[in-house]
Amino acid sequence: MLWVKAFHIIFMVTWFSGLFYLPRLFVYHAMATDPISLDRFKVMERKLFYGIATPGAVFTILFGLWILSYDFHGYMQMTWLHIKLSLVLLLILYHGYLGKLLYDFKRDRNKHGHVFYRILNEVPVLFLVFIVILVVVKPFGMIAN
Repeated sequence: MLWVKAFHIIFMVTWFSGLFYLPRLFVYHAMATDPISLDRFKVMERKLFYGIATPGAVFTILFGLWILSYDFHGYMQMTWLHIKLSLVLLLILYHGYLGKLLYDFKRDRNKHGHVFYRILNEVPVLFLVFIVILVVVKPFGMIAN
């Protein structure tokens, strides 16, 4: 079980590294004007999204499900876990939204300025803070209400 948790955390870190860096690339991409830079950002964004962030997300979820399978009914009694899983679902939607933005950049259809992406870049920080607090502190106790 400890190996499964370790890999869950390792892939979560991998996933978040992509979620932290991709919007930052979008900031620079939105500010770029020359064709060489625009093409370079497209390559970097694609590799980050499909080569790091998405595999990190998939393996984080798979190892998380593996952990849940050890004592599904027991885990489902934990309020903090319900909240954590809800945040993970929202994080998956955020990841999908980044994929949509990537698709827009790829086709030169970006509709947002660099300030939008700077704000978007802060979203995964909030998820990370709340998820870690839920897992470590378990502020809502162990038993569901």
